[in-house]
Amino acid sequence: MKVSDYVLQRLREWEVDHVFAYAGDGINGLLAAWGRAENQPVFVQARHEEMAAFEAVGYAKFSGKVGVCAATSGPGAIHLLNGLYDAKLDHVPVVAIVGQTNRSAMGGSYQQEVDLLSLYKDVASDFCEMVTVPEQLPNVIDRAMRTAYGRRTVTAVIIPADVQELDYSPPTHAFKMVPSSLDMSASASVPADEDLARAAEVLNAGEKVAILIGQGARGARTEVEAVADLLGAGVAKALLGKDVLPDDLPYVTGAIGLLGTRPSYEMMTDCDTLLVVGSNFPYTQFLPELDQARAVQIDIDPHYIGMRYPFEVNLAGDAQATLAALLPLLKRKKRGAWRKKIETDTARWWDVMERRAAVEADPINPEYVVHSLDALLPDDVILAADSGSAANWYARHLRIRGTMRGSLSGTLATMGPGVPYVIGAKFAHPGRPALAIVGDGAMQMNGMAELITAAKYWHQWQDPRLIVAVLNNQDLNQVTWEMRAMSGAPQFLPSQAIPDVPYADFAQSIGLGGVRVEKPDQVEAAWRQALAADRPFLIDFRTDPAVPPIPPHATREQAEAVASAIAKGDSDRGDMIKQGFKAKLQEFLPGHRHPTKDPGTRGQQ
Repeated sequence: MKVSDYVLQRLREWEVDHVFAYAGDGINGLLAAWGRAENQPVFVQARHEEMAAFEAVGYAKFSGKVGVCAATSGPGAIHLLNGLYDAKLDHVPVVAIVGQTNRSAMGGSYQQEVDLLSLYKDVASDFCEMVTVPEQLPNVIDRAMRTAYGRRTVTAVIIPADVQELDYSPPTHAFKMVPSSLDMSASASVPADEDLARAAEVLNAGEKVAILIGQGARGARTEVEAVADLLGAGVAKALLGKDVLPDDLPYVTGAIGLLGTRPSYEMMTDCDTLLVVGSNFPYTQFLPELDQARAVQIDIDPHYIGMRYPFEVNLAGDAQATLAALLPLLKRKKRGAWRKKIETDTARWWDVMERRAAVEADPINPEYVVHSLDALLPDDVILAADSGSAANWYARHLRIRGTMRGSLSGTLATMGPGVPYVIGAKFAHPGRPALAIVGDGAMQMNGMAELITAAKYWHQWQDPRLIVAVLNNQDLNQVTWEMRAMSGAPQFLPSQAIPDVPYADFAQSIGLGGVRVEKPDQVEAAWRQALAADRPFLIDFRTDPAVPPIPPHATREQAEAVASAIAKGDSDRGDMIKQGFKAKLQEFLPGHRHPTKDPGTRGQQ
């Protein structure tokens, strides 16, 4: 048995069933071992190492298991980094296995020699090790896997090419040998009773309680619902926690932050008590004023406790176990005006979203594209959104229900993970449909090439449906809007305008389904066609770049100033900026009172 054979054996013993990778001579020993092992675990060939890392992240996010990726030395290892940072910043367990030049060449400025220990020191800061003798195994693999699981992070194992070819010999019962073992039990830490009592006192004393949940609350859905019921609270969701609670619960206000909803924003501005569960939401300005609310935080990682807000009680513990221990200490509050207002505001918000989606645009309103998908989604779909304006519409228009899952690059907010995320998801759940909403910028950056990966593997999936929706507006739209809103600058065409590409034609050329949609009355039919397809399917939606993702906290004056800057600064692009659209937008600006509503209701809706 070679070292490379043993590495794959140990991965199988850790129940790793897929490795997302790209070949190179720095891992030739591992590739040969894969052949001897009859491709177990399965080698999933991406088109680029960055995509392999993203697929490992998507696999890990949607399976709960460690995602594993592999790459050659030098450029291959470098290419993994963006996807690995995405995993690290979103607290996703991923193990990277990378090759290195032969030990005899190290330090000799050899071809493709990069100091990988230094390069990976940050992204795999919890565990990064180079194997130089066979006896370091299995300990190095075991620690990489256990650390990735236990700390929800990235780890890396570097194996020089010549070491991969050595005969494997295990560590012995001897001095300076480190034997190892498999297995790792699950743990569910709970804070001390006195700390739970202090948290209960804060929550029981509040009259207007707001709850913010993140992905760390995913295993605590029942407990979060019970706490919200007892406290008469509303629940806002950080984007990575979008799929933790369903949106058909009337007190769930939806996303919070720049891409969030107005009811989430108003709940935070009006509450007197805040409970944050499993979230490291970074934008303090969307939380209550610093002296406004008493606050409690629950997080499994003490490293992230006490950040973002002056919490009175910080509970370091597993979300499900901690809430279960806290529940008996909470007192039921009467359902009063606070909870009623939250539910009313939330219902009104969905009405506003429907009316915004109905606004005419040229040629298609992107909000209509995503809003029309909402009711058609299968209850078990897996969703991904790419970074950019597509993330706005994913956050605001798609309502989670049933067993739906959804994610995006929450913290790194990198372009490009939308398509590889859903490919990784299909290997985790081959019997479930998956759907990615991506902008044309991200699609041109790397999504088109990764369609080839879908074409290569889709026959292996029980449910072949993998849908990619491209919001094609020939504009790097999120940055364009940030320029307008933050700098008062018009669109800078040399940096923002991108070519119109026949995405659907490309999908068809590699054996996938595809259709281009250029009129609003074609939108729903295209969604239905894709959802009924017998293979992966791409929809090229030709959308209007002039539809603004107005943030929920914008004042009417700010929104009007942006609209004026657009009309003035972009007047030379009459094909893109329509004064008529600006007029129709007015009723959705903050501060407007819709004429069909009671004039006494709060105007910001």
